[in-house]
Amino acid sequence: MKPMIPGLTAAALMLAAGTGAAQDGAALYMEHCAACHGASLEGQPDWQSRGPDGRFPAPPHDASGHTWHHGDGMLIDYITRGGQAVLDDMGVAFASGMPGFGEVLGQDEIVAILDHIKESWPEAIRRVQEARTAAEAGN
Repeated sequence: MKPMIPGLTAAALMLAAGTGAAQDGAALYMEHCAACHGASLEGQPDWQSRGPDGRFPAPPHDASGHTWHHGDGMLIDYITRGGQAVLDDMGVAFASGMPGFGEVLGQDEIVAILDHIKESWPEAIRRVQEARTAAEAGN
């Protein structure tokens, strides 16, 4: 085995690990989310208009959608338990078609998917979403 390159620092190793996690998030997104939310995070057509069943189509996860309007805690809960369970607990009278993935995905996989989604957002939107995450956590 070749010796480690002397200039390779812990920070570089962490960056490389982060890149791998982002790639995993992209693969997980394609496997579990893209069918509804689009391969390019674009969501379904007319996502802001109710369908015949009274539900809204899957929204985009890019900057044009509202995913970034929510903190990480809510997003993780929504993905884990499904939209209807979360909205019911919040007392929100809204029909959600979002299924829960808690039986299929672990929390680390859900976080990897969210990291992949966040990579598409402009820096200003990331900062807003980070502030919402902090506020949600009581920080």
